[in-house]
Amino acid sequence: MGFKEEIKRRRTFGIVSHPDAGKTTLTEKLLLFGGAIHTAGAVKSNKIKKSATSDFMEIERQRGISVATSVMGFEYEGYKVNILDTPGHQDFQEDTFRTLTAVDSVIIVIDAAKGVEPQTEKLMNVCRMRKTPVIVFINKMDRPTKDSFDLLDEIEEQLKIKVRPLSWPINNGPDFKGVYNIFDKNLRLFNPSITEIEEGISFEDLDSSDLENYIGNDADVLREELELVEGVYPEFNVEDYRAGDLAPVFFGSALYNFGVHELLNTFVRIAPHPRPKDAEERNVDPTEEKFTGFVFKIHANIDPNHRSRIAFVKICSGTFKRNTNYKHMRLGKNFKYSSPTAFMASKKEIIEEAYPGDIVGIPDTGNFIIGDTITEGEDLHFKGIPSFSPEIFRYIENADPMKSKQLNKGVDQLMDEGVAQLFTSELNGRKIIGTVGALQFEVIEYRLEHEYNAKCRWENLSMYKACWIESDDKEKLADFKKRKHNKMAKDKHGRDVFMADSPFILDMAQRDFPELSFHFKSEF
Repeated sequence: MGFKEEIKRRRTFGIVSHPDAGKTTLTEKLLLFGGAIHTAGAVKSNKIKKSATSDFMEIERQRGISVATSVMGFEYEGYKVNILDTPGHQDFQEDTFRTLTAVDSVIIVIDAAKGVEPQTEKLMNVCRMRKTPVIVFINKMDRPTKDSFDLLDEIEEQLKIKVRPLSWPINNGPDFKGVYNIFDKNLRLFNPSITEIEEGISFEDLDSSDLENYIGNDADVLREELELVEGVYPEFNVEDYRAGDLAPVFFGSALYNFGVHELLNTFVRIAPHPRPKDAEERNVDPTEEKFTGFVFKIHANIDPNHRSRIAFVKICSGTFKRNTNYKHMRLGKNFKYSSPTAFMASKKEIIEEAYPGDIVGIPDTGNFIIGDTITEGEDLHFKGIPSFSPEIFRYIENADPMKSKQLNKGVDQLMDEGVAQLFTSELNGRKIIGTVGALQFEVIEYRLEHEYNAKCRWENLSMYKACWIESDDKEKLADFKKRKHNKMAKDKHGRDVFMADSPFILDMAQRDFPELSFHFKSEF
């Protein structure tokens, strides 16, 4: 298969949702269809697994939540599918935002009973900014839900995107009978004790009396609702979807493998293959022969037995080859990678080459930070990987004086991952951890103890906002830093950060120093 054909068969997408929407269950089922795992959740036992295949950290398995983005890949119907399973919990939304820079499309999972959650709205804003194509999967139709048309109205209103159902449910809750696949014109009946995937029943002509034989009196209701769908919603257009202007919608119950088959079959056919990526110098096309890529995530201790650290690289163009020298742009050095890996959750295998759209794990000894660009020699710098201003701040202190070295190493590595942000006070040199959610402190404390054998304690810090400051007027900048010395800090990369106590203090600083720029997000 040629280089361009390899690119065209790549599908790289992220799965995002509110944690209650059942995203990890959907991930399990997608992997099941790809042949990557043979039993998942309810497929065999009809019991809900507490964690997904993608949840490889011990704290994830204990809490039953995803707190880190996981990378997985599988072959399906001639396509190479790469899934980036993102944290659903709102306390880890920054990791999700960064992950969205590495995907070509997104599947948003919505709970059919709860509808659109505030977290989903924030994620959709990022997709809209980047014109990322979105597919919506409305999950848990086997439970009592909102009216399907009301759900579609809610999605259009709150996510600010036009929708087009490509499958349609027949009832919900205890009366849920199945879905009609509008895209492929077939009917799939729901079986809550299903242990294998049954073929759909072809129905080109819904007026056929055979429909009553399968769904009884609901046949007339289905015909009326489908007629309304055709009349109210725009005709599905692939280009509108790929431009981010139209979201196809599917219904199902991922727990029972139901509706996922239609989703995946349609997804591989309509989702875009790898798209051009903007660098500061120029636009990079995936079909270019020379390799380029960027680091969007770093994870330490993915294998606790070896204390390994992995940099996740999204390939943007060319072919990545094992044991080949590539230029690390920030360091200005060439490195050769002897053990690049592909992932199936925590399981990995060494690969010889990879193509645009693929995610490659590179063993790292501390050379990479999030946002680093790797090329075959050309000077390029990919942009658009943001770090957002934290909302909660605490001093971090060493709880075991004999383990200060382990604590410092652990903090440095976890901050490199983007788990949280580290600031050093200019006033007293104390280390401050800033996060977007309180649960992140618990994760940091847990990982420091279990992965680095270090213990920490926290001291609350009353702080409103941390913002990066810069100015072309060096005198004004120096004057501001002198006046606000007790509120100044440095971030991990040595940049100036103003720690404002309150909205009033921040507003006063901005009005008193109009020559300064106050940034609430920073690009690594």
